[in-house]
Amino acid sequence: MVCIAAFIILALIGIFVAIISIFKPKVGKAYLKAMKKAWGCLWKKVRLQKCETGFKDDVKNTLLSRVMLKHPGWVRPLSIVIEFLSIVIVVVAVWALLTAIKSLLALWALGSCNVTKPSACTMGAEMCSIDEDEPKNVFEATGRWFTEWGEIFEAIPDKFRTYNIDDYGFAYIMVGDEDENKKTAVDIFDPGCLVCMTSYKNQKAAGFFENNNVRLVPFAIQGADDSYKFKNSEIVVRYMYAANKIKSEYAIAIIDKIYTGKNHDNYSYQDLINDDYSKEDTVKHLETWLRNAGATENEIEGIRGNAKSQEVTDIMARNRQIVENELRVKGIPTMLYDGQKHTGLWKAE
Repeated sequence: MVCIAAFIILALIGIFVAIISIFKPKVGKAYLKAMKKAWGCLWKKVRLQKCETGFKDDVKNTLLSRVMLKHPGWVRPLSIVIEFLSIVIVVVAVWALLTAIKSLLALWALGSCNVTKPSACTMGAEMCSIDEDEPKNVFEATGRWFTEWGEIFEAIPDKFRTYNIDDYGFAYIMVGDEDENKKTAVDIFDPGCLVCMTSYKNQKAAGFFENNNVRLVPFAIQGADDSYKFKNSEIVVRYMYAANKIKSEYAIAIIDKIYTGKNHDNYSYQDLINDDYSKEDTVKHLETWLRNAGATENEIEGIRGNAKSQEVTDIMARNRQIVENELRVKGIPTMLYDGQKHTGLWKAE
């Protein structure tokens, strides 16, 4: 282990030695000599051959040379400490390498370098993440580490597959009438998600809704404990599905107001619903927007009742099953379009 640990340390300090050797060539020569020996030892270990003991002894003698002269009795215990530290260095290096590989694979396959908590990955910032609970102890953390590898390997084939929208039983809200001459897109979003709002505005400005058959799937992000990421998203999604039973334009009017509307003080309705409004305040505004969209009092009463129904509850549960388990989505907005799954901010081409 001393040989392998020495190789790791020499590899890490290589860039600094390269700079120093510009001014002191002897340092570079000594480094290359030691690196050559360390690599030879490591290569033998890889081939399951025995390392040369000479290099191991050289390392120990270099580290213990002064101790041998002043405190000979310390040599044996310090030698044991060096062996132990070598094991620690190798274990940490292997763990760091595996973690780096896992993060890169997760970023490629799932869109986030952190499988359990996508929001912790800065490279996945252009989405609202669907996080799992943090492990409570070292045993859960170890089990989760291996589980994450499983999720990554399960998701890798998805990168090479073609998605058929009709294979998924989404409950959705249709934007306009379907046209067989247009491509179809499934657009999954959370009313409280800032990135979803930006994507919606980009799509609207680019004419995406007019040029494609777009199926909107309102989705209130939940954690492992079933709590909602944005406190009023659930009631908004319920009202959207309830309104869609009467007229899809009513449901679209709700999300359009949340994503593009502002109150008389110029505050975004999305911010107000996420941070300031109570559930009762949110319902009051939803029903006002429905009236403005042309809904009658009888229709609003029906929407109010249907929003609390088991039917809407089942719709939301089914969509969650599809999003989290069948599509293995780690963040939204997510869109199925042109046979591909696209996660994150939508940008006009």
